[in-house]
Amino acid sequence: MSDQLSNAQPQFLTVGEGEAAREIAMLVRPAQAGSGAPALVWLSGYRSDMSGTKAVELDGLAAELGLACIRLDYSGHGLSGGSFGDGTISRWLEEALAVIRHVAPDRIVLVGSSMGGWIALRLAQELARQGGEGPKLAGPKLAGMVLIAPAPDFTSELIEPNLKAKERKSLAERGYFEERSQYSPEPNIYTRALIEDGRKNRVLDGIIETGCPVHILQGMKDADVPHAHAMKLVEHLPADDVVLTFIRDGDHRLSRPGDIALLLSAVKGIIRSSTNRQMPD
Repeated sequence: MSDQLSNAQPQFLTVGEGEAAREIAMLVRPAQAGSGAPALVWLSGYRSDMSGTKAVELDGLAAELGLACIRLDYSGHGLSGGSFGDGTISRWLEEALAVIRHVAPDRIVLVGSSMGGWIALRLAQELARQGGEGPKLAGPKLAGMVLIAPAPDFTSELIEPNLKAKERKSLAERGYFEERSQYSPEPNIYTRALIEDGRKNRVLDGIIETGCPVHILQGMKDADVPHAHAMKLVEHLPADDVVLTFIRDGDHRLSRPGDIALLLSAVKGIIRSSTNRQMPD
């Protein structure tokens, strides 16, 4: 399977026009003929890309089961063009939506990690809204969602309330502030544009109706997104079939072999419920 994965060649899609145009890299695994199952769509976290452990493992599951799998790098991430500093939730959402519409699967399962969980929830809202505006805008049907340490509204819920005076000053004077990253030697950069745009993309300010089953995986030792945040998200999903799995010793990344096994099991469960067919354990 590793050869099958490593031979995949990225494709590029231009999103936006004029000065806002950027080349978005995507890796698309076609479904085996007659699969009938939904395509898997991977949505990375902040500063993560489509070549990370969880993304590659998801693609491996798709290869094993004969499913389509769509991965992309947001602008300023991985193989995609554009500046990271220009990134906002609206911009990255636009790119994910453009890639999904370009590939045009009939049904999809969104698998979002951290910030990717926020983008998954916004995608569900946009697909539902645009689908009601006529067949030209109608996208694929959402068959399910698996969210890993989801961070919806992280700019307004987790960053803004904890800003230090020097960070507020940096935002006001320079338009961004930096924060040490435990995952990279390069600091995390949070821009004023990202924070202001985040307020416009809030999902935890009312009922979220995805119209599909949702499985949330959350580590209880997550230093970036507290597990209370996952519980708050569940409260905003009263109409959906939601499973919340707490991993007692799990961190934010949830990339250990046992974590990956839980992820793949959750995805199989969503596929099983959407196709009423047996998935191998």
